[in-house]
Order: sequence, then structure tokens, then C-alpha cells
Amino acid sequence: MNAFDELVGNFSRLPGIGKKSSIRLVNWLLRQDELYVKKFAENLSSLKDKIKPCSICGNWTENDPCPICTDVLRDKSMICVVEQPQDISTIESYGEFKGRYHVLGGLIKPLEGIGPSQLAIASLLERIKKDQIKEVIIATNPTVEGDTTALYLNKVILENNLENSIKVTRLATGIPVGGDLEYIDQRTLALSFRGRTQI
Repeated sequence: MNAFDELVGNFSRLPGIGKKSSIRLVNWLLRQDELYVKKFAENLSSLKDKIKPCSICGNWTENDPCPICTDVLRDKSMICVVEQPQDISTIESYGEFKGRYHVLGGLIKPLEGIGPSQLAIASLLERIKKDQIKEVIIATNPTVEGDTTALYLNKVILENNLENSIKVTRLATGIPVGGDLEYIDQRTLALSFRGRTQI
């Protein structure tokens, strides 16, 4: 296998990139000036060294804790629970949510052997108690796994916070069943936050 084919294979492993797109990307890179390609390669090779999960919320960051967790203007009493860090970028892009976040790192999927212990649920419960959270917004995707995870989170949050009047809500309005937060437009997402329902 030559260098061209190897790079095509590397690009093909990326989500949403097939073999034709990979070939197109490699050909495009070959037409760029050497300085750009070197900088691109340096950025790629240092990615795992420079960017880590935030020790508080789990979002990708270069500085730990992340800028969202250290922003004193954000509402500390409200946490939005998401599946993956890219969901934070999606929610932040519409600019209305002013609380904090918590990344689960996946969803409960018993058929794939993923249970609650594999997710960042224990650290979420710790944050709820420590930061005296008043509302937890569950923003998992409206799929079977997303709904299962939301129901489980609602149960354990309420069980672990009997002394507090904590509200657990879920994004609802406007997001289609089986939809994915990453592909929802900003207006629909804004309506989903405004129309969230208590679980």
C-alpha cells in the first residue's frame, strides 16, 4: 500500500466520509502548498496532546477547567446533560442557554453492554449536590436509548436529592423522534429549550 492509499484509508475511517470523499480530500491536500499541509499535519498530530476532557463537565478543552465551567456569568444552578461534547457546541451555537453542562460520554445501551456505570452519572450526582443545582435539563437525543437514559437519570437524580426540590426536565418540542441534536437547526433547538417538559 502506498502513501496515497494509506491516507485515503485514514480519511475513510472518519464519520460520514466514504472512499470517494477520501480520495477527493487527499487529492485536494496534494494541490495545497507545502506549508499548509505541514501545519495541518502538526495540528492533527498534536490534537490528542493539547485537547482533553474538562475535569468538571467533560467538554473538550485546552484549558482545564473549560471556559464554560469557569465563566462566572453562567447560571450555576442549571445543568444541561448531553451525550457527547459535540452536543455542547450545537447548543452553544444558538446562544440562549446560559447554564452549565455535563457530558455523559454515551447512552445506556444494554444490548451493547453499556450500563449506567460506564457513563459519567456518579460525577453528575456529585455536582448536583455540591453546586446546589435547581434544574437538570436532559438533552439526550429522542431515541430509544436517549429516552431510556433520560428516565434512568430522572430516577437516580430524584432518589439522590430527596431533601432538595430539584426539577428534572427534558427537551421535547420540535425535536423529531429518532432525530440527532447535531443536525437540528438553531430555531428548532431554541423552541425545544423553551418547551422543555418536567420528567
